[in-house]
Amino acid sequence: MSTKTTPTYDVAIIGAGVCGAAIARVLSAYQLDVVLLEKCVDVGFGVSKANSGIIHAGFHHKTDSLKARLEVQGNLMFEKLHHELGFPYKRVGVMVVAFSEEEMKTVEHLYRQGMDNGVPDLEICNAERMRLLEPKLSTDAVGGLFAPSGGIVEPYVFVFALVECAHQNGVEIRTDFEVVSAKTQRGIHTIVSRDGASVRARFAVNAAGLYADRVSAIFGAEKFTIRPRKGEEYLLDRGSDAHPNHVLFPTPAKNSKGMLVIPTVEGTTMIGPTVEDVDDKEDVTTTRENLERVFLQAVRMAPAVSRRDIITSFTGMRPALDSGDFFIAASDKASRFIQVAGIQSPGLTASPAIGEYVKDLLKTAGLKLSEKSRVKPTLPRPITVRTQTHASMAELVKKDPHYGSIVCRCETISEAEVVEAISKGHTTLDGIKFYTRAGMGRCQGGFCTYRILKILARETGRDVTELTKRGGGSFMVTGRIGESRSEETDEYTPTPVET
Repeated sequence: MSTKTTPTYDVAIIGAGVCGAAIARVLSAYQLDVVLLEKCVDVGFGVSKANSGIIHAGFHHKTDSLKARLEVQGNLMFEKLHHELGFPYKRVGVMVVAFSEEEMKTVEHLYRQGMDNGVPDLEICNAERMRLLEPKLSTDAVGGLFAPSGGIVEPYVFVFALVECAHQNGVEIRTDFEVVSAKTQRGIHTIVSRDGASVRARFAVNAAGLYADRVSAIFGAEKFTIRPRKGEEYLLDRGSDAHPNHVLFPTPAKNSKGMLVIPTVEGTTMIGPTVEDVDDKEDVTTTRENLERVFLQAVRMAPAVSRRDIITSFTGMRPALDSGDFFIAASDKASRFIQVAGIQSPGLTASPAIGEYVKDLLKTAGLKLSEKSRVKPTLPRPITVRTQTHASMAELVKKDPHYGSIVCRCETISEAEVVEAISKGHTTLDGIKFYTRAGMGRCQGGFCTYRILKILARETGRDVTELTKRGGGSFMVTGRIGESRSEETDEYTPTPVET
């Protein structure tokens, strides 16, 4: 492609997960041309979409690690971000549960480490205090650690909000842009996508998650290996008796914080994750054996956990480095190239601080930063039917009858909310699910998938056979595979099948 038709930016950020999104939002406050590049069809579809959603307190990592420093800083930034962007977030506190005096020694170590890291209001608790704080906790617990500064967040909505805010302040978003080559001439990076499209940028940031090692090699920068660390998690229905008031951690193992019981910010309960180092970065399978492992650990902490309440399972991948720490630095081998690699847990918690940290690295590397005179740091609050009173619901329906058409019964999601998601650029079934929660309830899309596909086809002008679950070849309907009668009309339409 000719450079005359290739746009040139001040900064190209590769990877639109939580770190790339946070960096983009920070840079959007400055007089810069910034582009955010993502290989998937939507932002947040990589590592970030299968995150546990925990805002860690900051006691799990050594004081001299970059993880600990950015984790504690990031934790303190979430109240302001929540106020500005409106994503679901609660500071519910986290607890580490001990079942023996030996495990209490680990708790004491975590307490001292947390104090050294600057974590506020840490408390070592006896058994009585633990059960007073958390009634769902097993009576076998002998004590533990309580960190009230921990919290929970809906991670995909957080990513969407960061990206939307960055975009409204001038950042360009380019999805389906998988970086396959790059060359640097006269201080300008030319970055080429698999489909042949390209952009030029004076600075590049590698926030490519599981593929940060590949992107680093493409730019001729540092050689390192991202080792995918697989974690299986299981979601319980919002009616589960096991739903705790706090995030429950076991005492940690060598390479893991353990398998948890997590109250999600929207009222369901999550148990897991497992820890397994694998070679395949796309291995998102789950197994019966790991379900049993997770279930037994969860029941040990919260006896009310029941297999009957499990509504779905999923696998997340952590992009681990051998060092065990984050790798965030200006490259020593590639000019004007910033590495943001190995961002596994607590990467979500640290992400706001990572955004500021990378901004400072770019400034040190020569990027001139001049603040914009006018920036919009806030987003309008989305309208959600499930939070309305009868009176406010009546007013909504008067203004737009689509609010009265419930598409997802389990989560009470209206047609108007699905249309809003599509208007924001989320044109896959998963994109709509993550933006609205449609399909996340007990029936896992059994009722609403067909309805969402109809709305998608109508709003995008696409044939239903062109619609996908998550982009690529994940088509929802292939040919004429059956017929189903529409509830709204007498017409027959193809029955959607998820792949």
